Amino acid sequence: MLIDANHLKLTLGGRSILSDVSLHLEAGQIYGLLGPNGAGKSTTIAILLGLYPSESGTLALFDKPIDKGSTVDTRGLRQRIGVMPEHAGFYDWMTASCYLTWYAGFYGGMQQPLPELLERVDLDDARNRPIGQFSRGMQQRLGLARALLHGPELLILDEPTNGLDPRGRREIHDLLLELAQQRQVGILLCTHLLDDVDRLCTNIGIIDQGRSVLEGPLIELLGQQQVGRRFRLRMETLPKNQTDLPSGVSLLGQEGGWWHFIVHADNKSSLAAVWEALLKHDWRYSEIHAEGGGLEELYLRLTSAARPVREAA
Repeated sequence: MLIDANHLKLTLGGRSILSDVSLHLEAGQIYGLLGPNGAGKSTTIAILLGLYPSESGTLALFDKPIDKGSTVDTRGLRQRIGVMPEHAGFYDWMTASCYLTWYAGFYGGMQQPLPELLERVDLDDARNRPIGQFSRGMQQRLGLARALLHGPELLILDEPTNGLDPRGRREIHDLLLELAQQRQVGILLCTHLLDDVDRLCTNIGIIDQGRSVLEGPLIELLGQQQVGRRFRLRMETLPKNQTDLPSGVSLLGQEGGWWHFIVHADNKSSLAAVWEALLKHDWRYSEIHAEGGGLEELYLRLTSAARPVREAA
């Protein structure tokens, strides 16, 4: 197992940052680490990288225990890890080629020729441009190249697709899937983009207020939690009794001109039948938009990120 973390705890400045966080990642998996801002995701990553010691619990990397009394060469272990932080901190005056060549010196060189590495992240045409001229998306690509240059067995990526256009996001997705499926690289993906998690991740862990609230294979968790699908509808007319709804459908609230509903997972009707049933209950709509799949509903249910929609009148 690449990461075996159990019941991690950390207090800083008298304040509890992590109270009980567990995380398990094997080779070839893409693990989505989810949680609201301030939940403890970055602190968890810092503990994995040895920047903070956990006060309690256990941690092993590559099946090697990491603790205060360990004789394991932790520096050697962490050289098997590639890291892409959210804020990369490049030197603007350096070119991409010079920067990656310089950075590779910390790892004893690159595992593949520089032109191939730059081509993999679609920066081959910008190799000789100063990094200060790079767009946000180009800097994201450079950060990923930096994380990959020494051929890591474990990648830890914080918001890797921020600033990328849809084509760029798809290209990064395809690269990460290739690394996991064909090269058996384990990838820990910290992101707020649930679409990325839906497409990429085999496993997820959700942290809220410094505690792990759910962890496991994504498909199994969605099935176990019986989450539904969220929709927003623009109404033309409303029923007199706004609690009169078809079985298996709940009203979440109203926001602007839109009314938000959830179709529960145990509803066996087709969506077409659901919309027809709403009409029969005098909910007459002009537009329907899906708001997200089961993962979004699961995330909102389990975290303090959920903000109640304004109550229906």
